[in-house]
Amino acid sequence: MHANPQFGANSLATLSPDESAQRRLKLGGPIVITRKKLLAAVSVAAVSALTLAGCGQAPGSPDATGGTGGGEGASDFLACMVSDEGGFDDKSFNELSFTGLQKAESELGIQIKTAESKSEGDYTANLTAMTQAGCNIIIPVGFKLADATAEAAAANPETHFAIVDVDWVTADNVLGLNYDTAQAAFLAGYAAAGQSKSGIVATYGGAQLPTVTIFMDGFHDGIKYYNEQNGANVQLLGWDVDAQTGSFVGDFSNQSKAKSITEGFLAQGADIILPVGGPLYQGGVEAIKDANSEALIIGVDSDLAVADPSVADRVFVSIQKGLDVTVFDAIKAAVDGSFAAGTYTGTLENDGVKLSGFGEFESQLPAGMTEKLDEIKAGIIDGSIEVVSPSSPKPAA
Repeated sequence: MHANPQFGANSLATLSPDESAQRRLKLGGPIVITRKKLLAAVSVAAVSALTLAGCGQAPGSPDATGGTGGGEGASDFLACMVSDEGGFDDKSFNELSFTGLQKAESELGIQIKTAESKSEGDYTANLTAMTQAGCNIIIPVGFKLADATAEAAAANPETHFAIVDVDWVTADNVLGLNYDTAQAAFLAGYAAAGQSKSGIVATYGGAQLPTVTIFMDGFHDGIKYYNEQNGANVQLLGWDVDAQTGSFVGDFSNQSKAKSITEGFLAQGADIILPVGGPLYQGGVEAIKDANSEALIIGVDSDLAVADPSVADRVFVSIQKGLDVTVFDAIKAAVDGSFAAGTYTGTLENDGVKLSGFGEFESQLPAGMTEKLDEIKAGIIDGSIEVVSPSSPKPAA
């Protein structure tokens, strides 16, 4: 794993002159896709040196008290994790992060403890409970825990924190684990545009957070690139990339709202849909099945076809993050004394983000699609195709 990060709508309308000056797409040379940063960035003091390993299996559920203890012979080292409101069975980033924690328990012989947040109001209380429990390292999972983590880290300077999906909480005891998912989402957008039979694809998010919209930005840009390269006019519903506005459920638990949004997309002809909202894909799949539609969805964070085999026949592909691996590596570093504050950024180059396989749909892809995706991936890695979202991780200092 490389420590240094690589950075790279309701329609795909013609850009304004001002926007065109900021974003240009040249078919014969470097592709640059940039937008004005929406969030203030704080520089990072150090960079983590983590090493990627293989993927873990889907975790089980925590016990009724929200905690799981180490097995026989476990050391005195205690690694703890606090979920966001999606819970540890979201088939997405909470569950995948928990896989990394369980792997650390099994392979490192440590003790673990978990706290499952039911609402945003639980974050501070759960983090406080973990510091009081004497955790050596605490893994807060998700963007929404950033403020509570900053407070807990400041109050407990001897405790290590490794927060998932955050790169701006800076302290001597905090490591940010973040992922430039726009890169992998770009590949998914290109593939979806090529696969769509209706010429209409769609996306919606849980809450409008940078860790959600970064998927939507990359997805849009991949579709745009497909159109430019192939003289096509595939449309995107649900996200206006220039205005940074679109379709959102408002949280990560309202399946009825997710179903309703999906029904609206289906009515407009969308046949591939990207739900960026952890377990909210369930409402999307329900809408597709109720409509007897052949539409497909795209998974996020985990390989959804593997994480939830019950929907595998509806999953076109997944945009993956190496959450399990990086959580494990952060814990291992804390155990062996090499933990370093700063930022780790997952990219296509270090396999911190990637596109899953297409499963049963691979044989149905347009001729040459897999080769073209390999070519685009190489272009993103070598910098000839630059993919930058307003929510892309900032470069390390």
